[in-house]
Amino acid sequence: MAFDAIERESMEYDVLIIGAGPAGLAAAIRLKQLNADLAVAVLEKGGEVGAHILSGVVVDPKALDELLPEWREAPDRPLTTQVEKDELKLLGQAGSLPLPNFIMPPLMNNHGNFIGSLGNVCRWLGAKAEELGVEIYPGFAAAEVVYDEAGAVKGVQVGDMGITREGEMGPDFTPGINIFAKYTLIGEGVRGSLAKQIIAKYSLDEGKEPQKYGIGLKEVWQVAPEKHKRGLVQHAFGWPLDWTTGGGSFLYHWGDNLVSVGYVVHLNYKNPWLSPFDEFQRFKQHPDVRPTFEGGKRLSYGARAITEGGLQSVPKLPFPGGALIGCSAGFVNVPRIKGSHNAMKTGMLAAETVAAAIAAGRSGDVPEEYQAAYEASWVYRDLELVRNVKPLLSKFGTLIGLPLGGIDMWCTTVFGGWSPFGTQKHGKTDAASLLPADQCPKIEYPKPDGVVSFDKLSSVFLSNTNHEENQPIHLKVADLALQKSSELDVFAGPSNRYCPAGVYEWVEDGAGKRFQINAQNCVHCKTCDIKDPNQNITWTTPQGGEGPIYQNM
Repeated sequence: MAFDAIERESMEYDVLIIGAGPAGLAAAIRLKQLNADLAVAVLEKGGEVGAHILSGVVVDPKALDELLPEWREAPDRPLTTQVEKDELKLLGQAGSLPLPNFIMPPLMNNHGNFIGSLGNVCRWLGAKAEELGVEIYPGFAAAEVVYDEAGAVKGVQVGDMGITREGEMGPDFTPGINIFAKYTLIGEGVRGSLAKQIIAKYSLDEGKEPQKYGIGLKEVWQVAPEKHKRGLVQHAFGWPLDWTTGGGSFLYHWGDNLVSVGYVVHLNYKNPWLSPFDEFQRFKQHPDVRPTFEGGKRLSYGARAITEGGLQSVPKLPFPGGALIGCSAGFVNVPRIKGSHNAMKTGMLAAETVAAAIAAGRSGDVPEEYQAAYEASWVYRDLELVRNVKPLLSKFGTLIGLPLGGIDMWCTTVFGGWSPFGTQKHGKTDAASLLPADQCPKIEYPKPDGVVSFDKLSSVFLSNTNHEENQPIHLKVADLALQKSSELDVFAGPSNRYCPAGVYEWVEDGAGKRFQINAQNCVHCKTCDIKDPNQNITWTTPQGGEGPIYQNM
């Protein structure tokens, strides 16, 4: 039987939300606050709520305060460590230069924010949503968009289970059901597979700058009590990256002697020999950083792409039958390294829009009011003030671009959004930024010491990642010949280096080098979908419930 001939069961709701991240859960809660009788469902591809959530995280509580004003008094509140000290450093290989906080515009101040785990925040929000009657389905991967006769989004098809590696129905095959709704909110997170299709189908990015991305790598450590500085937030830039490559680090002290350490590399880097994972491991050897982790225990590891395009790259948000929310559209404030507050607020704005539309008897149309609500909101203002920081870094490098970005933020803050730079453009995609390997210096990375630096496979083990091996590979290569002639022969196989989980390898066999995909290692970071120089790799959803199960991330 052909898959398109399968009789599929269906379920119907008033509102369907794809993704149990901060945006999706905030939308679900807001819908029920507005109308308890609305039938609301949330599909989450992770095996549990929070399993696939990874962020720094220093949370601006603005949206959480609006959504659930009593959260700070809750005995089970997910955020308990407030920021007490804020530090910024410029790193050289052997030392560092502290930068005074007073040179930074007020929007960069972290006091009043909270350090913790965004995964745990989502677990807590999920419980609150279920208390209100929201139906949450973890382990349900939304694999395809379903359209009605008029071309509007009608809902989604949940991915089939039990398909063999050869693409056939296995003995335990279970067809995915169709879930329909009056409106569907897409909150898959960064580079969502359904969001990509919807943006393309309805040309939502027409007239917008290309979206830009970074890759964020993160570990959580339990450190010696005497090394723990509860409430300390420390950011740094400079070494080990060169001045033409954007990125930086964070150390956040929180909880029971926990330290979250991470490294972000902007994915518009040019040198195909660069490995973000190895830059992260090298960073931890810095004399300002290594002592914190000596004698400690590494508990968790993970990686995730980050949207960095900002205001210029946010596509049109509503579409026929639904809307984009959260990082599916890209609301991260790059210099603040924060997006969860904006994700939650856009989820709330979308919820208010579709709740009003349903109350008026509408369904399946374009909820245009959401676009206006976003443009009138503090989310838009948050992005407007920092709109030029990323393009200035890209054009001028860290040494010149960062001071220019600071000047720009002071101007936009003082003059109500006005900037002497206007609104800068990004120009090209991150995939188009790579140079041929023979034009770039090869980078030799030190071997991990097993004390503070580690290899990819032992790191992936800590992410609790699992995929059933006898299923179709969810990383689709459109043209293997192109992968060999370009990705390998021109760019020296950067997939082996930009992937933070050891998924891609060029393996020698009798016929030369063969492209091998170790899909079971995939932590769903989506970097391959973004950085492949030919856009020849497409990330799709594996079976529901698979991938990482992050703890405290």
